[in-house]
Amino acid sequence: MTTPETRSTRVAEVTRNTAETQIRVRVDLDGTGVARLSTGIGFFDHMLDQIARHGLIDLEIDAKGDLHIDGHHTVEDVGITLGQAVAKAVGDKKGLRRYGHAYVPLDEALSRVVVDFSGRPGLTMHVPFKAGSIGAFDTQLAYEFFQGFVNHALVTLHIDNLRGENAHHQCETVFKAFARALRMALELDPRMAGIIPSTKGSL
Repeated sequence: MTTPETRSTRVAEVTRNTAETQIRVRVDLDGTGVARLSTGIGFFDHMLDQIARHGLIDLEIDAKGDLHIDGHHTVEDVGITLGQAVAKAVGDKKGLRRYGHAYVPLDEALSRVVVDFSGRPGLTMHVPFKAGSIGAFDTQLAYEFFQGFVNHALVTLHIDNLRGENAHHQCETVFKAFARALRMALELDPRMAGIIPSTKGSL
């Protein structure tokens, strides 16, 4: 049971409205993996659920976009808004582990993700998808999602799909590994309580 003493303070909500999308994202970085998701793209919702469940982040995303055109604006803008919400919830980064990494397999597929809450946006992503789409999800949009997230969460992110023959498996291992790396990086380190994890003194 959550009490006032144990309630998370690392919570943020961000709304983004444009001519192309209307998006609301709420995150609790110290959650239990509960997700309420509605983007209009089934496979994308499935991937966002991996972030919540394996990152132990409570995540609410309500997105309405111009899906009559394609999924590009919706997926990219969800990445942007999620990045903004995570950055807001993280705050000054005192006590943060800062770095996280994970390897995740799914049958024949294996992916590695490394993240640094560096304050500097940077994405390096190598995922040779074996198919152009998974359901209604264009696999090229995985990059757009992570680029949007990186630019607004201000993190350095390296994503590598090391092997895989099935595009669904490839994508799922990427999102699961991202979630696990995020979980590690966002943990509070009791040995670093009140300290910003950088020799610069700021991130």
